[in-house]
Order: sequence, then C-alpha cells, then structure tokens
Amino acid sequence: MSSSVDPQEFFALFAAERRPDPYPHYRRWRESRPVAVLGERMFVISGLAEATQVLRDPAFGHPEPEYLDPADRLPDQPVDESGRVVRAFLSLNPPDHTRLRRLVAKAFTPRMVEQLAPRIEELAAELIERAGDEFDVMTALAKPLPVEVIAELLGVPLDDREQFAAWSHAMARALDPQFLQSPETVEPAVRARQSFVGYFRELAEQRRREPGEDLLSALVAVSDAGDVLSEGELLVTLTLLLIAGHETTTNLIGNGVLALVRHPHGLKPLGSDGENAARVVEEVLRYDSPAQLTARTALGDTALGALEVPAGSQVIILIGAANRDPATGPAPESFDPAREPGRHLAFGQGIHFCLGAPLARLEARIAFRELARRRPGLALAGTPEWNPTTTLRGLSTLPVGR
Repeated sequence: MSSSVDPQEFFALFAAERRPDPYPHYRRWRESRPVAVLGERMFVISGLAEATQVLRDPAFGHPEPEYLDPADRLPDQPVDESGRVVRAFLSLNPPDHTRLRRLVAKAFTPRMVEQLAPRIEELAAELIERAGDEFDVMTALAKPLPVEVIAELLGVPLDDREQFAAWSHAMARALDPQFLQSPETVEPAVRARQSFVGYFRELAEQRRREPGEDLLSALVAVSDAGDVLSEGELLVTLTLLLIAGHETTTNLIGNGVLALVRHPHGLKPLGSDGENAARVVEEVLRYDSPAQLTARTALGDTALGALEVPAGSQVIILIGAANRDPATGPAPESFDPAREPGRHLAFGQGIHFCLGAPLARLEARIAFRELARRRPGLALAGTPEWNPTTTLRGLSTLPVGR
C-alpha cells in the first residue's frame, strides 16, 4: 500500500519532543503507509519487506560523485585527478564500491577484529571499575570504549584520542538529512572533517615511512593485483571508519544499557557471567537501532511492487520503523532479551552490509558481559538525555547506580 502525504507530516516524525521515544509514531506511520510518496521523486519506506528489497536491489544505489571546480572545493576536500569528489565506498555503486570495499576488507580482516577481544575486555573492565557505584554510562563506558578501540586499531597516539572523539561527534551530527540540519551542525562538521583529514594525511605519511602493526599501516600498504588506495580514498575510508567504528558503537552500548535497566529484570537476562550477551546485542540492534535511517537513489526507472519509481528518485528507509515491523517476530514493540535473534536491518543488507558489524557486535557483547559481571544490580538513577541527531540515534547521558 502506498499513499501520498504532506512532507511536513514526515518531518514531524523527527521533532525534538518525539526523540525520547519515536517508535509509536513510526508504528502509526508504518501501519498506514509502509511506502509513502512525498512529492514526485521522494519515497519513504517503513515496512520490513519493502526496506529489504530496496537495500538488496542493485536498481537502488547512490548518486554519482559530483565534479567540483577548484574554486568550489573546501580545504582538504579529497578529489581525484579529474576533479571528482572522492567518497567512501559506503556511498558508491559498483564497480567503484566493489573495488574499494575489497581493498579495505583485505586490511580490515575478521582475524584483526578477533585479536582485539582481550584488549577490549581489559578496557571495558578498567572503565567499569573506575566508574564507581553511581555513574553516567555514556561518559564512563559507552563513549570512551569505542574511541579507545578504534584509535588503537588505527594506531592513533594516546594524547590525540580526546580530539579524535570530538571530531567524530561533530562529523556524526552532519549525517542527518538536509531538512534536519542547520548551520550550527554543518559548520562544526566541516571544520572537524578538515582537521581530521589534515591530521591523518600526516599520520599516513608517517606510516608509509615507518609501518606498524595497526590498521592504518595495513590500509596504506594494501594492494590487490597492483591496485591500491589513493590518498583521497584512504582519507575518506578513515573518516568512515571513525564514525562507523565510534559513534554507532557508542550508541549501541548506550541504547542497550538503557533498554536493560528499564527491563523488569534489569541486567539479569544477560546471565550471571554475561553468557547471553550476544543474543541481547541482537535484540538491542532490532529494538533501538543506532542507525535509524538511510537513503538510496533509483539508478533508473524501476518499481516497488506495483509502484513506479522514476530514475533519480530519493528513497528514504526508516530502519527504526522497519525493525519493529511485525514481520520481525512476535511483540515487535517489546524489548525481549530472551528473543531468538531474527531479522533486522541495523547493519543494512546487500552489498552495503556494514563491514564493521563484527567489531561493533564484539565491543557491545564485551561491554554488556562486563557490566553483568561487575554491576549486576545496575538501575536507572535519573532521566536519560538524547543526542540531537536522527540518523544516528544515541544518548548524551545515562545516569545509573546500584
């Protein structure tokens, strides 16, 4: 079923007063219009089946990178030799996407991720023990743990990690759709991106001269049949890894702890030794996904069921709504830590499925397990506050105690 709606009705889904719990509004939207038409070339998808189709269908991709005149380029903006903006593989179509993702995957391997487990356990335990009896989960654990992990993975010097986290947070705020942004969010993001690119241009050059065992050294050296990452490709890949490897995992941990402390049995469903943490992570990803929406472009005239979608149309996918579609399982609006892992779109689908999903799952699993071991009686100790972002949903504060 599709319906044509006033765009303002769609924009209202993301009003600040709805931020603590947008899901009842998502549900009403999805039930009345799983595919909605906004104007001539904008579609909003909230049903699971339709969202899965768009994410998997090669007919839906991304606009081609634009060409910029030198006078129109921002400082430190990576462009290729023809003046085309260099984008991360997440925002590209095949064959460019295929080539870049293959190169990055050769450096960012499952083995590299698994080798991080002992260090993540050590960091999580230290952070929780240092927190005391009453603490803010976001400040004490959810924010520092992922930034420490991604910084160690990339080989960022210890003294630079606080700045590293600040850049990530500023850039993440600019990921929201244009209609949700303002100069107050865009300008700091642009400055942060410029600083980040400049910083990593110098650090990458150091790794070329003196390679180490970190991911940055691996990305600098990676090759496939003579193909390598250009400097611009390396820099936009690092930007993607920073935001995906830091902000989303921070939100996954925070959203998960909030769901647990609001649950009648608190952290008990994790198990006394955190043995159920992996299953709980999957339920958090479904119930309160760190990634709430994404977008695709129709690369040609195509269709969604019986609905015609003209070439160039923008398709916005409400991941947060689709993840609570009844097709995901019984009682989809309830947080059920004992639920068997099922379908969700938190990491996407198809060729753009999140390359960092194993690392995010590992960090969240360890964080939940260490909380179960060290703070089993954790309870909410105040009113949580949410970040003013929509695409990436997460908390700014989460006070707890025992």
